[in-house]
Amino acid sequence: MVKPIPINIAVEDILSEVVIRKIIITARPSFDISSCYGKQGYDYLKQKIRGFNNASKGIPFVVLTDLESECAPNQIREWLPETKHPNFLFRIAVKEVESWLLADKEGLAHFFGINISLIPVNVDAIYDPKEFLINLARRSRKTVIREAVVPLPNTTAKVGPDYNGTLSSFVEVTWEIERAIQNSDSLRRTVNAINNFKPTISGS
Repeated sequence: MVKPIPINIAVEDILSEVVIRKIIITARPSFDISSCYGKQGYDYLKQKIRGFNNASKGIPFVVLTDLESECAPNQIREWLPETKHPNFLFRIAVKEVESWLLADKEGLAHFFGINISLIPVNVDAIYDPKEFLINLARRSRKTVIREAVVPLPNTTAKVGPDYNGTLSSFVEVTWEIERAIQNSDSLRRTVNAINNFKPTISGS
């Protein structure tokens, strides 16, 4: 029996955590996620990333964030100008982790109760995936989806009252990575990177 490899993860938010956990569990079941850091937004991850890189000498780290610049390589160089440790994996969702949810067109169309034709093939090119997803929810035939995902009227909220809970449930139960990678190069590259991630543990 293969001995589990302990790793830590760091993410922007709850939804990103659920997504990266499912990817890791699916692609590399030998990894054992010990702790999740972050869930405090983009700025927190940017401030802490050098510390995570340094900490990966003791336990491997996988960090997932959204694209905040013109291209992922530029963002990686800006955030982490020093040498990346071999135990440190830094991935960027193009343009947001919601793109990866949209990439499973069949799954999301069924879950939302919408026509699959409303979801484009090249989801990585959607300018604002979160807003696009919310607008799809507005067209849902399911009242529970509209009430959970769409912001309530006369509020300043950007998402619905159970946005994270509803989409997390979609990821955990319905989202199929093998379908999604057909429509998102960004997701496919991340899955491949995790498949090829071979951290070494001191003393192992």
